[in-house]
Amino acid sequence: MGSLALNFSAFLFLFPIGIRRLLCSFSIYLNNPSLYRSKPWYLSNPRCRSIDLFALLAALPIASFSLFFIFFFTSPNHPVYKFTSLQQSSLLFAFWVVLIIILLREFFDFSLIDDAFLFLFAGTIFLIEYWMMGKGLIVESLVPSSRVYDLLAQLALVCSVSCLFLSIKPTAFVAEMGLSLGLVFKGTWVLQAGLLLYSDAFSIKGCRKISVPIHNHGTSNAPPPQCELEEDALRGVALIDLLFVGHAIVVFVLCVVLFGVLNYNGNWRCGEGSRPLMAEIESEERLLTRSIPELEMD
Repeated sequence: MGSLALNFSAFLFLFPIGIRRLLCSFSIYLNNPSLYRSKPWYLSNPRCRSIDLFALLAALPIASFSLFFIFFFTSPNHPVYKFTSLQQSSLLFAFWVVLIIILLREFFDFSLIDDAFLFLFAGTIFLIEYWMMGKGLIVESLVPSSRVYDLLAQLALVCSVSCLFLSIKPTAFVAEMGLSLGLVFKGTWVLQAGLLLYSDAFSIKGCRKISVPIHNHGTSNAPPPQCELEEDALRGVALIDLLFVGHAIVVFVLCVVLFGVLNYNGNWRCGEGSRPLMAEIESEERLLTRSIPELEMD
């Protein structure tokens, strides 16, 4: 749960990360499919170009603290809202820890933790997100919102399974696509959720936007039904399913177009992608070159 502003902020985090992963993974795979290996983060070379990593390192703790502060202190009489906002804040902090470890490994040669552990850690966080998505605030009286967050939870499960598989087999390009497309899809769908659930202009017909109830003595803390009539709720669920399918088609077409453009025009590909990965590729190519014996001419 949250607000339109928070959902839009999540879109700004997730969508660019997913697009960048698609761009870099496609570029490296097209350069040499046999030597492809997924990385937790595709760094640019020189290091100063990895501005997105530093931006997230600064933004995630601010977002985590803001989420904790806004909902924990503005809704003191609603423990359910407190607990859910605390969960979301903890998830953001956990992803920030992942980025800190990536920074230590890539810039300070902190090699005690390998890529498999990072994928396993990220997969566990996505699995926790899937487990607790909508817990507490999503109740039976809010049928459309339950469907929205149920579909968002399924996307978190896709990202979790992809990360866990990459921790075992980092050369699995299909798992990398699942993770990247899952992040892109999560970004677009969380924005759609904000428009449907937290705005009057794009709310479902016959249903009201979700807002934190104000506690009054003698009244219940339970939120009112999102839709007055059952027909409106069922129509809203059908519309949400249709929008989800539309998002899936758009994300898939975007993936195919991006792959085709990179395959046709090599100048659009990521130059280095990831410093450790490219170093491994260059070393393996040198070994292959040296292993070829020179032919003597008679």
